[in-house]
Amino acid sequence: MSIPRVILAIIFPPLAVIDRGCGSVLIILLLTIAGWVPGVIGALVILNRRNDWD
Repeated sequence: MSIPRVILAIIFPPLAVIDRGCGSVLIILLLTIAGWVPGVIGALVILNRRNDWD
């Protein structure tokens, strides 16, 4: 998780998880619409997860 990605997750959460797949973007978009804080928390959790292929 890089610093620019964290800043992007705070400013606009769905854009920060765009490379994690359509499902992640949709979930974060819905959380952001429901409230900005849940969207930020969800984006940071998804960004903090390790990929299986790393």
